[in-house]
Amino acid sequence: MPVKKDESGNHFIELQFEMPATPEQVWQAIATGPGITAWFVPSEVEERQGGKVVFHLGPGMDSNGTVTVWNPPHELVYEEPNWSGDAPPLATQFLIEARSGQTCTVRVVTSLFVSEDQWDKELDGMEKGWAPFFEVLRIYLENYPGQPAASVRPMASYPGTEAEAWDTLLRQMNLVGAKKGDHRKSAGTSPEFSGVVEHATSRWHPSLTLRIDSPTTGVALIGAFSWGADVKLGISFFYYGPEANAVAAKEESRWQKWLDELVAAAKS
Repeated sequence: MPVKKDESGNHFIELQFEMPATPEQVWQAIATGPGITAWFVPSEVEERQGGKVVFHLGPGMDSNGTVTVWNPPHELVYEEPNWSGDAPPLATQFLIEARSGQTCTVRVVTSLFVSEDQWDKELDGMEKGWAPFFEVLRIYLENYPGQPAASVRPMASYPGTEAEAWDTLLRQMNLVGAKKGDHRKSAGTSPEFSGVVEHATSRWHPSLTLRIDSPTTGVALIGAFSWGADVKLGISFFYYGPEANAVAAKEESRWQKWLDELVAAAKS
């Protein structure tokens, strides 16, 4: 969707997703620290208007904000004033509306407090980034609602094009030709994993989403994408259930070491 302008001239993007859950279940997933951690990034939320929010995007990459609207289970708004260098403040609004059959829609509006066009590229990138994570949220709500969660997010810069990076991941993770419904397991150089492909897309950037059953239950989001002048290999694993923290602690270094070795091999 194209970047839009509101009545004040601020630029924003708007996305809508249907979720297999009640508004109360969705609220727990988008408005609490453990809920957000289960499908996006490790997070903390003070659950009130004026409360603080913290998103741990990576080592030394925290984004801090403040809750400006707290209306459970229908509307949440938070603002991040210093989310990226000298960028203008960022506001994110979630609107939850019940539908029939224990489902609801989630509308997400992401706005920058600026009237110039120079930041539209960043908004475009946010639009591309939201969609895969909302697919993770859908799987979580459909299969693992309310379960304890932990995640690992290994990432590395690849010395080649986005297409070359994606081809490398597919080959080394035994995912070449994977389509929805396929059950795949590691057979290349990667650490152990197995699961069913839930979603495959190249609409924004090439990615696959799997509902995994090994080394424990959860979701894997696998992708290659451009980030500024870099091409990134990125894998997000979301582990669910009582073993989630222990599995995450064990798997994080394995996967980061493996990605680093892929990059080293590509450079040689």
